[in-house]
Amino acid sequence: MDSHFSNSQRAEVLTQALPYIKRYNGKIVVVKYGGNAMINETLKQQVMEDIVLLWLIGVKVVLVHGGGPEISETMEKLGKKAVFVDGLRVTDKETVDIVQMVLAGKVNKTLVNLLEMYGGNAMGISGMDGRLIEAEVKDDRLGFVGRITDVNIEPVLKKKKKGYIPV
Repeated sequence: MDSHFSNSQRAEVLTQALPYIKRYNGKIVVVKYGGNAMINETLKQQVMEDIVLLWLIGVKVVLVHGGGPEISETMEKLGKKAVFVDGLRVTDKETVDIVQMVLAGKVNKTLVNLLEMYGGNAMGISGMDGRLIEAEVKDDRLGFVGRITDVNIEPVLKKKKKGYIPV
């Protein structure tokens, strides 16, 4: 906590937080993390610290992340132009490979590492792992973009049971 706070201010914050700590202790809370919070490094660190704090007080956090800007940046570096239809990325086979590399590799592992740097116990998992997420084609114009048809929560619950923050 910031050293600019007095002990009485810290006590006040904890007193105000206590009802929420009691309410969410032992509950699973899914945090969707994306957008500008992923681009700003200071904000990213603060979000990861907050997730570790929630985990430490007994809230069973599951972190679900995006990574659109990272995907676009990587595509550009590889000489592939991102195409969007109605705000959704057109995803051919080559783009799927780039998305998988960026999300399951770079972004996921970076977030796991940050959570662990702040004292959490985190483990990455991809929507492809353990048939976690199943989908059907949303619109043929979009390629491999899908509509989720099923979520198998067992792999996530197994990670939680072993004390991990699933990412």
